[in-house]
Amino acid sequence: MGIRDLLSEVASTYDRTAGSGRDVKGQQVLRKVAGRTDLALPPGFKAKGHGGQTTPAATPWIGVFEESGQRDPKKGLYLAYIFSQDLADVSLTLQQGITWLEDRLGRGQAREDHLRRHAARLRRAVRRQERHGWVDEPRLRDGAARPRAYEAASVIAKTYDTAALPTDVTLMEDLLLGIESLRLAEEADRVWWGSDAPEALEMSYEPGHHAPQPVANPLANFRPKDSSDYVAQIRARQQVKRRSHETLIGDFGLHICERGYVPITDLQHPKDLVLRPQGASEESSEEWLVEAKVVRNGNPTQAVREAIGQLYEYRHFLYLKRPDPFLIGLFSEEIGAYAPYLEDQGIASVWRDGSGWGGSARAQEWGMTS
Repeated sequence: MGIRDLLSEVASTYDRTAGSGRDVKGQQVLRKVAGRTDLALPPGFKAKGHGGQTTPAATPWIGVFEESGQRDPKKGLYLAYIFSQDLADVSLTLQQGITWLEDRLGRGQAREDHLRRHAARLRRAVRRQERHGWVDEPRLRDGAARPRAYEAASVIAKTYDTAALPTDVTLMEDLLLGIESLRLAEEADRVWWGSDAPEALEMSYEPGHHAPQPVANPLANFRPKDSSDYVAQIRARQQVKRRSHETLIGDFGLHICERGYVPITDLQHPKDLVLRPQGASEESSEEWLVEAKVVRNGNPTQAVREAIGQLYEYRHFLYLKRPDPFLIGLFSEEIGAYAPYLEDQGIASVWRDGSGWGGSARAQEWGMTS
């Protein structure tokens, strides 16, 4: 059996009018999902069925969770196969947790409005060109508070006719896209809550893509972007943006090469810069992950906050099968009291200091200052 057979079995056996007792067939099917080993889920993922506890669920569902990640559907983001009230279709949906909002927003329109606003933010982080046939919200066809909240909480959804379910291969392809979308949305969710920048969600991640092995020329894979100004179209208006960020990376890369490190930008997006010791192979070498930030108007607060959030995210999501890198915040000017604060968070800092480079205690130990 597989996902297709499970979805078909739930659709054919679930009966809301039969109650939620242990002897009810549809409830038995859902309760046994957590112990099943025949679903051929991606490695590290488990499923769990939900048919209600004392009261049968209007729209039964099966959650798909990463064992090492978020497993509480009351909050956070997760994937779920949610059946419509009439069981005529089932939707794989990327969901926001809804229960934790009840104390603050209640169970009605205020909660739904909040969920839809945040779903729209998260949707911007999920690559649109890869989700042909997906919609924003499923139609669960039930007017109760919980099904309506599920609809509002959906970031993206793929709906199937339970009388004509696709093959397990197609279902698995959709699930893998759902998992990728979940990770992108989780990253964007953390960026959103950790940053005040409106552009913070406009990023794409490609876990598993790493730079080629260092070659004899330590600058062979170091190509900082053009530092000239450019025009960006943002929300139907033109905005001139400064590339001082790229200049900062370029200047630091040339400096750090003289200090015995290989600076790498090729194939590193969304990472700003990666450093490795000169002469070491990619497999055996330690790695330094650098996030560059321009300090605006002499106030480093925003730059420091954004650097922390992005460094932690990139380390978590882009080094799944590799040793954790050392973390460095690179700044356009001195950050004052934030340097020891970052050190306490396990992040070294380097900044422009006139014509040279200053840095925190850890950066000095690594020989990165001048």
